[in-house]
Amino acid sequence: MLTLMTLLALLFVAMCGMAVIAFAIFALKCAVKLVLLPVKLLFLPIIAIVLIVKFAVLLAVGAAILAILIPIVILVVIFVTPFVLIGALT
Repeated sequence: MLTLMTLLALLFVAMCGMAVIAFAIFALKCAVKLVLLPVKLLFLPIIAIVLIVKFAVLLAVGAAILAILIPIVILVVIFVTPFVLIGALT
């Protein structure tokens, strides 16, 4: 009986030790997050500027591609429409 009680006591101490280690890891994680929060807040404006520039470049490239494609589409429509109409009549 004493052996069983010793085993249960050992398991209890082991679980308490694991709980203490888990709590220590959680406390350390929270401390690191709190320490690094000002650094993250300092980089937020830089990240925002990078994203704005990225979207501006994407918009400019899209507008340039569209500006190139519109005249090509108009020329294709002008030269292909008679053939399509003739093909529809026959």
